[in-house]
Amino acid sequence: MRCHIVPPHMLERIARDADDPALRDRARRTLALTSAQFADRKTAAAGAPAPSADFVPDRTIGDAGGREELPGRTVRAEGAPATGDEAADQAYDWLGATFDFFEAAYRRNSIDGAGLRMVSTVHYGDKYDNAFWNGEQMVYGDGDGVLFTGFTGPLDVTGHELTHGITQYTANLEYYGQAGALNESMSDVFGSLIKQWHLGQTADRADWLIGQGLLAPGVRGVALRSLKEPGTAYDDPRLGKDPQPAHMDHYVETYRDNGGVHINSGIPNRAFYLTATAIGGNAWESAGRVWYDTLTGGTLAADVDFAGFAAATVRSAVRLYGADAVETKAVNRAWTGVGLPQQPNG
Repeated sequence: MRCHIVPPHMLERIARDADDPALRDRARRTLALTSAQFADRKTAAAGAPAPSADFVPDRTIGDAGGREELPGRTVRAEGAPATGDEAADQAYDWLGATFDFFEAAYRRNSIDGAGLRMVSTVHYGDKYDNAFWNGEQMVYGDGDGVLFTGFTGPLDVTGHELTHGITQYTANLEYYGQAGALNESMSDVFGSLIKQWHLGQTADRADWLIGQGLLAPGVRGVALRSLKEPGTAYDDPRLGKDPQPAHMDHYVETYRDNGGVHINSGIPNRAFYLTATAIGGNAWESAGRVWYDTLTGGTLAADVDFAGFAAATVRSAVRLYGADAVETKAVNRAWTGVGLPQQPNG
C-alpha cells in the first residue's frame, strides 16, 4: 500500500499547465516516482499482531539526502535529542503526536496495535512534491518552495499517512473506487482529529482542513482538502480547482486516480464533519469512536462501498450509544445529508 498526500490530478495539472518549465519537470518526476512506487507495491500483512502492554513509541528518522533511497541515514532514534534539522525534528515530533493520540483516544499501541516501530525518511528526492506511506514507513519530500512547502510541516499530513497504515492492519480496504475513497477518507478524518486533539480544539473550533500551510505563499488556496466544504480548498491556475464533491449527486465517475479515490473521498469526509459538529464537543470522542470502531471492528469487506460503510457506522453508533441516542441520530442525519440515507438501526 503506497498512498500519497498530494493527489495525482494536482500534479497532472502542474505538469501540463505550469508556466515554469522547472515546475512542470518536477511534477512529471513526482508522477513518475508515484507510478514506480505503485508498480513496486509490496503486500503487507493485514490484521494486527499480538498486542503489547508496553505503550512506548519507537521512532527512527532517516535522511535520504536528496536521493530516492529508503530509509536513508539514521539521524535520530527514540529518545535522542533534537538534531537541529527542522524536517527531521518535525517528523520525530509528529510521529510521537500520532502515537500519543491513538493511545489516548482509543488505547491503540502504534500503527499495528502491537507497538510497531515508526520510521520516517525526510529530504526524499530533489524538492519532491509529496509525502507518502509505503506500507512500512513515512516518506517526506521538501517541496519545491514555489507551490508546496516542506511536507513535514502540517501534523495532519503525518496523521493522514500513518492512518493508511492503521487501515492496512485492520480493514485493509482496497485502494480503488469507493473502498479506496473510504481509505482516503479515513486518513483525512483521523489526520484532522489528530491535529484537533493536539491543539485541544472542539469540533466547532477546528478548521477541518488537510494540509493547511502546505501550499506556498502566492498559491490561491488554503489546503489540499476541506472536510467541512469539499471542493473549496484551492482554486489556482497552476493547481486547478479542488474537484471534490460533497454529495452523491455530484459523485465523479473516473478511471483516473484509482477510480477517484482522492476526489470522491469528499463525500464521506463531509459526512464525518456533519456527524462531529452535530454531536459537538471533542470530535475524537464520540464521532471518532464510531468511525474508529467501524474501521477496526473486523466486519468491513475490503471492497465495501459508501452505502455499506455508512450502514456499518450506524450499527457501531447503535452498539456504542443506543438506537435513540443523539450520537446515532447524528450519524443517520449526516449520511442523509450527503445523499446516503440510512435505516434508523443500520
